[in-house]
This record gives sequence, C-alpha cells and structure tokens, in this order.
Amino acid sequence: MGRPGAGWGDAALKVRRLAVIGVGLIGGSTALALKRAGSVERVVGIGRGRANLERALELGVVDEIATDAASGVEGADAVVVAVPVGQFDAVLRGIAPKLDADVLVTDGGSTKQDVIAVARPALGARWPRFVPAHPIAGAEHSGVDAARADLYDGRNVVLTPEPETAPDAVDRAESLWRQCGARVARMSAAEHDGVFAAVSHLPHVLAYALVAMIAQRDDAERLFGFAAGGFRDFTRIASSSPEMWRDIALANRDALLAEIDRYGAALTGMRALVAAGDGAALQQLFAQSRDARNAWLRRIEQGR
Repeated sequence: MGRPGAGWGDAALKVRRLAVIGVGLIGGSTALALKRAGSVERVVGIGRGRANLERALELGVVDEIATDAASGVEGADAVVVAVPVGQFDAVLRGIAPKLDADVLVTDGGSTKQDVIAVARPALGARWPRFVPAHPIAGAEHSGVDAARADLYDGRNVVLTPEPETAPDAVDRAESLWRQCGARVARMSAAEHDGVFAAVSHLPHVLAYALVAMIAQRDDAERLFGFAAGGFRDFTRIASSSPEMWRDIALANRDALLAEIDRYGAALTGMRALVAAGDGAALQQLFAQSRDARNAWLRRIEQGR
C-alpha cells in the first residue's frame, strides 16, 4: 500500500507562507499541526464565510485571512485545499494564475479520481505541482472550532500522485503531512477510491440512512427517546457535514454503488438466517465479525 512515514519531528520541510483554503476541521488542523511542529512561519486562511475566518484568527489557527482565494495564495510556497470536493474545479481555476512556479499544492479530499480529473485542466502549467492527498482523520464535527493540532497524530495520509507530478513536490507533500504527525502512504487514485468506498464512504451512507429511516417514522420521537449507546455509536458519523458527504457520494458513485450492493447482499443473507431461526449460523457470523473487528483494533493499537 505504501511507505509509512515518521512522526511530526521530521523537519525536512519549512513553509514560509502557507495558504489554507477551507479553514475547517481538516484545513484548520493542518495549520495547527504545522505550527506545533515549528514548520510554518505564517498561515493565511481563505474561505467563503467571514465569521469562520474571524474565528480562526481569534483562535490563532491562522495569522491572516482572505475571502478571495486568488489573492490569498499569492506568494504562498504551500497551499492546502480543504473544501468539499464539488468545489475543487472552481477553486483551482481561480487560484491557478496566482500560484508561484515552485509552489506545493495538496488537498484533503476524500475522493481522488474526480479531484485529479478536474485539477489537471484547472491548474494548467501548475498541474505537476499538485500532490493529491487524503488525510484519514475525519471526525463528526466540522468548522474551525473542531480543529486541533493532534488530529493527525499516528493517522494515515494517502498520497495519490500521477506520473506527471513533480518528484520534489511529492517529497515536500510527504514531509508536510509527516510533520503534521501522520504516517504517509502512496497508492493509485483508483485503488484509493475503491478502498475508501468500502471502509469510509459506505459507513457514512449507512449511518445517514439509519437516522433518516428512524426520523421519518410516525413514532420517531418515541424511538429516539429510547435510543442509547448502540444507536449513538453506530450513527455518530451522521453528524458529519452533509455538503461534504453529498459531494463524496456523487464523486465516488460507481465504487460506492458496488459497495452498497455488497452490503445489501450481506443484509439479505442475514435476514434469511433470522427468518429461518438459524441461531447457530447467526452466532457463527457474529463471532467471525467480532473476531475480525478485534484483530483490526489490535493492529491499530500496535501502530500498524
């Protein structure tokens, strides 16, 4: 899958001026992590909402703000694009004429093939300076108040460079994300989108679907009144940004539809066991699932 990175002590990259487009959980945490590492001198926050930018300034996440992305990236030696993937085309086309020749541009988008498809024509001559990335460190809360310096500690960031991507830009992007505390891996964009359709995009769709199903019932208030830990844990990610997850679902449509179909088949099989009263088969399936999850948790605890 790739090459695991070191911790945030890696000091290979020094950013004089960092432009963060979209100062929310991902963009804000990137700025805070690089500040913690002493790897950035000045951060300019760029976004649509003035109130969120003012809050980022107040919290010390950024050092200055700009509502115009083109002017905000002028003079930046690194740019992090952390907006919903549906906004990438407009954002990248807007900033391309103002980017320095040796700039590093990276992103935090959860899908990669669609981002690459719009970035190549949008960035033009600066396309080789773009290193697509996906930090696997989301949370159910959004906005700059959710940002924190340790968000990426020990977490994975996947880079999906293309053949035309400048090697020095890839090295700088890897160093940037390592200094945020992350482990860095590389894979193709197609492989990335297939993997995360199964383990990230599908779970979000399921959480939203379950909450919507309960909320639309006539006895929804009563059901929510008795819901407890299991429902809360399963549906936690349904508190995530609807705009962001709308864009992800549509951007990775084919891979996500395939995973929805696989899950539907698994549910159909489980329904058949319940209908048949086959307790032994149900217990075996539940035990296999429990063991697989526990093994996964042990791997996480061991840092693998």
